[in-house]
Amino acid sequence: MPKLKTNRGAAKRFRKRAGGSFKRGQAFRSHILTKKSPKRKRQLRSPSDVAEADTKSVTRLLPYS
Repeated sequence: MPKLKTNRGAAKRFRKRAGGSFKRGQAFRSHILTKKSPKRKRQLRSPSDVAEADTKSVTRLLPYS
């Protein structure tokens, strides 16, 4: 059986947590920040979980995580 390749784009975006869920960064934080309130930008800093519906897809992209 050949080795499976990790999707390198996904490897840079997701990290596996101890409970089996995946951690991801928040979107909407890269540009056009002047119109966003400080509270909104501060809350976008914290990581979020990948939705349960998408966890299976992410697991396929990261076979050894």
